[in-house]
Amino acid sequence: MKAFMDENFLLETGTAQRLYHNYAEKMPILDYHCHIHPREIYENKTFENIAQLWLSGDHYKWRQMRSNGVPERLITGNAKERDKFQAWAETLERAIGNPLYHWSHLELQRYFGYHGVLNARNAQEVWNLCNAKLSSDGMGARDLILKSHVTLLCTTDDPIDSLEWHQKLAEDSSFPVQVLPAWRPDRVIDLEKPDYLDYLQQLRKTSHVPIHDFASLVQALLARMDYFASMGCRISDHGLSYVAYAPASQAEVEAILAKRMEGVLPNEAEQAKYKTACMLALGRAYRARNWVMQLHYGVKRDNRRRLFERLGPDAGIDCIRSDASSAELADFLNALDETGTLPKTIIYSLNPVDNAAIGTVIGCFQEAPAAGKLQQGSAWWFNDHKEGMQDQMISLANLGLLGNFIGMLTDSRSFLSYTRHEYFRRILCNLIGGWVENGEYPNEEEAVGKMVQDICYWNAVRYFGFDIGNKNVSR
Repeated sequence: MKAFMDENFLLETGTAQRLYHNYAEKMPILDYHCHIHPREIYENKTFENIAQLWLSGDHYKWRQMRSNGVPERLITGNAKERDKFQAWAETLERAIGNPLYHWSHLELQRYFGYHGVLNARNAQEVWNLCNAKLSSDGMGARDLILKSHVTLLCTTDDPIDSLEWHQKLAEDSSFPVQVLPAWRPDRVIDLEKPDYLDYLQQLRKTSHVPIHDFASLVQALLARMDYFASMGCRISDHGLSYVAYAPASQAEVEAILAKRMEGVLPNEAEQAKYKTACMLALGRAYRARNWVMQLHYGVKRDNRRRLFERLGPDAGIDCIRSDASSAELADFLNALDETGTLPKTIIYSLNPVDNAAIGTVIGCFQEAPAAGKLQQGSAWWFNDHKEGMQDQMISLANLGLLGNFIGMLTDSRSFLSYTRHEYFRRILCNLIGGWVENGEYPNEEEAVGKMVQDICYWNAVRYFGFDIGNKNVSR
């Protein structure tokens, strides 16, 4: 029987172990998509206790605590943080097979030096140990990023964001990690939202462009994109229910936006036409700036109205949407490709059933000089567990070139979530190591090790074109 989560955790063969320990383990992290707030990095946010660090804002954990019958006051309410931590420890005991079990223990090992097992019986011991560590120097937000060997990270930022904290970080020579903005224009596209007109007013003020029609709206967005680019932005990100493709004339789009600006909600068909027009205009702008476009789709959000009204979005009440169409995705990409304006694009679906569809769609639009111009993104959200990561990589390998894959992202608000990269790298090395051991790929360790390092780090550096500067990163 193997020991619990030892140095060869998830590494089932000798080849897998060598690939991980000799090639993957020490690679730095390029976190090209996360939800950390740059202010917390600039201010080197510290935490009074492990509950603040672990449970605040973590809707992954909230869902499982609710599944364990934990009262909401011990999840998002005003209960004592020690009691919340106890409730989480009791829940974790039941989480066999859930990635949270592995992530939590990896975080305890890597950041707190605790190699035991967290459960209800020893929660006080772990509470005391972690809080003692957090009260010492070297456990602030910046420290945790540096301990994780991160060279660059991209936050998620609205077009109206001032990016003041990015500016402060860029001017701070004491922190060597690049913190760049990523463009997230969902609120521009979601014209059905109740606050849409208020948002347009904010965009007018921020862009200094009077917005009175669709053409001027695009001009306001381009002005903000220029500002984001001046701050080092190279990536856009879209959180979509589905990828719409409903082409419309300029006059139709103008009429739809005029209707909404008069306070009338367009119907679903009109909404699809407007969203398509927005995405096409943005896609062309991304190509012109050599930005990468990320498309996250296949989610139905905020399903439990009672909790949403109390807690707002990101409360752990979202689910997989199963009606996303790969045909519309292909038509959208083709509309940009026909005019030579298709940017580098990463596609993620929350529905794992879409793996093969995405694999075949991206194969239609690959072209020189980029190696892997279109990418299937890593297993996302409800899929970033062992089987989900394996399935995504096996599907990509079957239908495309796994060797060109740009690897893992954090997609988290937690400063401890960088262990997800370790989790991914162990799964990657085990998968490739198994193929080598099974005679499905040559046993040429140096060549295979180089490919592992590319997937872990270097492919992303090349794909996004980031300048990692003089960081101490060896190949």
